[in-house]
Amino acid sequence: MQIHQLTLKKRKPKKTVGRGGKRGTYSGRGNKGQKARSGAAIDPLFEGGRSSLTERLKKVRGFKSRTPKKTVVKIFDLEKNFKNGDVISIETLVAAKVISKKDSKDGVKILSTGELTKKLSINSELLLSQTAKDAIMKAGGKILE
Repeated sequence: MQIHQLTLKKRKPKKTVGRGGKRGTYSGRGNKGQKARSGAAIDPLFEGGRSSLTERLKKVRGFKSRTPKKTVVKIFDLEKNFKNGDVISIETLVAAKVISKKDSKDGVKILSTGELTKKLSINSELLLSQTAKDAIMKAGGKILE
């Protein structure tokens, strides 16, 4: 006799326990309670009577974006705090106390509120609105790459 000629002995089917179910009396439902009953359909958000997560979040008002807004610097701030020919970067804005160091972490955007008469060089790390860019170019300034 060789190994491929061997056969397995037929097993008897396992006898079911209890009410003919596969897993015994409680069938994996536990004892008593709403979920043990037939036809139990409980809202998945229901937390046994306490305020659910969605209910608690309604009380926490407001919204905080993951990506915070850029700090806005206006052209008249640049006019007031810098001399002709200065190079403007985040570091120089912090040094001139136009913005705080904490605000500088989110980035800075220059908007065109006010008049500009000085020739300023703007570092590429600063964002500019199109009208602010035009105003800087018109005053004789430049945007560094």
